[in-house]
Amino acid sequence: AQIAVIDKLKPGVSWLDMHRVAEREILKGLVAMGILTTCGMELDAATDEMLENDLGAIFMPHGLGHLIGIDTHDVGGYAEGTPPRSTRPGLKKCRTARIAEEGMVLTVEPGCYFIDPLMDMALADERQKKFVISERLNKFRGFGGVRLEDNVWVTKDGCENMTICPRSVDEVLDVMKGGVWPPVKDALPELKRKWIGCKGGKVEILDIKP
Repeated sequence: AQIAVIDKLKPGVSWLDMHRVAEREILKGLVAMGILTTCGMELDAATDEMLENDLGAIFMPHGLGHLIGIDTHDVGGYAEGTPPRSTRPGLKKCRTARIAEEGMVLTVEPGCYFIDPLMDMALADERQKKFVISERLNKFRGFGGVRLEDNVWVTKDGCENMTICPRSVDEVLDVMKGGVWPPVKDALPELKRKWIGCKGGKVEILDIKP
């Protein structure tokens, strides 16, 4: 979900559309895990219907991220003259509905949660429960969830990721074993990380390639 949003984020795109991109990837992942089913449909068609039925909000009940400005949670999300807050589940949790502009700094933080009351709601909703494999879903009760947060800067033709903590499984395991960081090789160039380091008390740009 994180990679998909960062790949598509650029000036002119709607933040609500980016939220949907994240939801779509999470739902596809849940299908791959055997928690959700396509009901015999093609994956994209099934995911479209899941989104229309607000199933994405069951597993990602929060907004995709927020603007960063003078404050960590910038107040410009719903400024005068900008798109209004959505009333749809999931989308209404977004801290902004603005169209991305060059120079904006936002967090991209998709998450996947297994929250008992929300899972129960899905299993009681005729539109949603047809996609849920309840026996498999119930095994994740009490699991909690996972959420990753990157700070990204919107550029003239895309975005740059200013968060350079370990993200791939190999990166995390390597650092846990005492490996160097920043790494000598970029394991996830799709994240568009802007690599920096500190040498002699000065920040320097690093040329780390895949």
